[in-house]
Order: sequence, then C-alpha cells, then structure tokens
Amino acid sequence: MAQPAWTIGILHYSGPPVVGGVEITMDHHARELSRLGHQVHIIAGRGEPFHPRVHFHRIPRMDSRHPDVLAVNRELAQGQVTERYHRLEEALVQELRPLLASLDVCIVHNAMTLHKNLALTGALHRLNQAGVTRFIAWAHDFAWLDQLYIPELHPGYPWELLRTPWPGVAYVVVSQHRRGMLAQLLDLPPEAIRVVTPGVDAFGFLKLEPLTQRLVEGLDLLQAEPLMLLPARVTRRKNIQLAIRITAALRAHLPQATLVITGPPGPHNPTNLAYLDSLRRLRRELGVEARVHFLYEQGHLRDDGGDPAAPLLLPDPVVADFYRLADLLLFPSQREGFGMPVLEAGLVRLPIFASRIPPFQESAGELAHLFDLEESPARIAQEMADFLAQDPAYRLRRRVLRRFTWRGIVETQILPLIQEVIQHA
Repeated sequence: MAQPAWTIGILHYSGPPVVGGVEITMDHHARELSRLGHQVHIIAGRGEPFHPRVHFHRIPRMDSRHPDVLAVNRELAQGQVTERYHRLEEALVQELRPLLASLDVCIVHNAMTLHKNLALTGALHRLNQAGVTRFIAWAHDFAWLDQLYIPELHPGYPWELLRTPWPGVAYVVVSQHRRGMLAQLLDLPPEAIRVVTPGVDAFGFLKLEPLTQRLVEGLDLLQAEPLMLLPARVTRRKNIQLAIRITAALRAHLPQATLVITGPPGPHNPTNLAYLDSLRRLRRELGVEARVHFLYEQGHLRDDGGDPAAPLLLPDPVVADFYRLADLLLFPSQREGFGMPVLEAGLVRLPIFASRIPPFQESAGELAHLFDLEESPARIAQEMADFLAQDPAYRLRRRVLRRFTWRGIVETQILPLIQEVIQHA
C-alpha cells in the first residue's frame, strides 16, 4: 500500500540556514520528508527558504531574540506575567492558528520544554487545547532540569507548561538518557516517550560526487553488507569470475553482500566483450544479478547529459569515492605488473582480500588478507565473513548506515511515528 502524503509542519524559534543542532535536524528532516512526497512547512522566527520543495514561513515574534520576546523574558525572569506577555501570546495564537490548521501534524522543537519564548509555549498550548492540529514535541532541552535556567523559572503559568505533559501530544527525545530525564520531569512512563536520534549525512560527510550519489542510490549500495570493490577493467587476467563466485558464496553468511566492478571491458583485446558476456551468464546462473554490478552498464544513472544507453566511464574522483564507501577491496587477479588498487586501498584504510601473487606480496605482504588462487570460493568467503564479524570498524560502520543516517531515521522512525499520531488523534 502506498504511503499517504501528509502536510507536515516543523516549528522552532529559528530554522535553517541558522547554524545549530536543532536547525540541522530540521533541515535534514524537511529534505527527506519532502523527497518522500510529503508537503513540508518550516515555521520559524528566524531563517530563510533553503530548499525548493520546502515551504518556509517566518513569524518574527517566534524568534527568541525578537525585541518583544526579550522584553517579556526580562519580566518573566522576575516572576512577572504582565499584559505585555498576554499581548504577545495572543498575537502568536492569531498568527499561528491558520498555518497550523492546514497541517496534518506539527513537530515542535524545544518550545514545549524550554523557556526561550514562553509566550510561544503558551500560544502552542492554547492551540493544542483547541485541537487545531496534532503535535509532536521534540524535546532536546529541559529548562526545569537545567541548573542554569532554574533561577529564571517560577511556579504557575506559563512556567508550569514546561514540566506538565500536554494532552494528546507525542513526546520525542534524542537518546535513552534524555528519555529518562523527560520521563522523570513529566511523570510519564519511559515507554510513553519515543527515542529518535540525530543522524549523519553519509553523502555530505564523505563528500561524494553527484554521479557517485546517483550510483549509490540507484543500486541501493548503502544497504550492501558488505560492499566489496573490484576497481579494474573487465579483462580475463583480473579473474572477475572468481570474485563473482566469492560473492555468491559469501551470501550464505551475509545475504546483502554486494560486489561492484568499476571499469569497462579492456580496449585492446576484442575477446573482452565475450568475457563480459560470460561474466553476465555466471552472475545469472549463481543468482547474484542484484548483487554484482558492472558500473560500466549503469549509463542510465549518468549526470553528464550524455546518452543513457552509452557505456558509463567513471572519472577518477568517482572511483576514489568507492574506495571510501566500500567495506573491503576484493582483488583476485591472476597476474599484475604491480597492482595500484592495493596501495590505494591502504591509503584509505580499506581491508584488502587479494590473490597471493608476487606483486601483492611485495606491496602489502602480511598486511593484506592474501588467498591462493586454488582456494575454493567458499573458503575465501568464510575467511571474509570471519574477518568482518570480528572487525569493530566494519561493525560500527554498518550500524551507522543501518540506524543513524538521516534518510534511514526518517523512513524507519519518523514516518511511523507521524502515522501513529495521525491515526490515534
């Protein structure tokens, strides 16, 4: 069943491109939700439009630095709830009501547990009581549990709103530790509070080329476990048929094992095209067509305006990207003059599984996992699986890619939460 398209608000004192942890979270959530077909509205006191598919609404009096807010905050810090406060709260109610009424759900960052604009907190509380929309309170900070802020807080309204659970509101925190804190503050059972961590932008952090990103997304390579790299042209001496057999055998241990071959058929031997055809047949016979990719064949993912049916020749920066993306180098050559990929893999700390031939013994020696060409694919695959099972760097990398990318978090945690909030309202 297709995912319904929702209208989703994301609200905070400030929004992108303001630099801050909350604003970065808003940016990535908005981009990913809009990519999935949802209509996203950022509602903030400060910030600017930052994405063509994300609507930006600036309400200046939401900004914690707005002069009216600063004036009210000075009074509140002294325990005074004056007419100035009530006018500001009412103005925010009137400005927010039509926007929030158009939303299926609104994610509110910090304003329900932090005191940086208590008139905004009061306005949101009134709009929640009126049932204007459904709210998710994304609580990063808790004023009532921060010794720095407690002197500015007082009994009664509006300060009590920051330590009182709001009816119908779903609460989210960023860690198990914060869940315990908020559960204590609001006197809620911990299981009533959802934990959704921040994420990492794998593409941005690794500075991947646009073409690399298209290949990774088009072939779903972030889901590969492991992703094996064979950076070579398709020629017989590269022994690619052994790499395909190893991949098929490795899937008995790691079903998502995936191999990418970066190069096209070698240009100087006309039999290389026949060799490529034989490799395609082997891939089909072993049932690994979805797990062995010749990047040469992915012209439909090109980004240079060329013919999508033409062969894809990867520029050096894209090949370098795959060294950073891969979990190991698989290089089963029968013979080499030297074998530069071994050095390149060493430069990026990529584990190496390669054939025991003199050039590799000379360049990497005991620092690589070398296998005899007479060894069975099953034996080599077992050695790989044993290594990966014990390698902390690989295991942490896979955990990050499975659980802590912005895309994965939005798809597997935030969308189910939104659906639950909407269905149970």
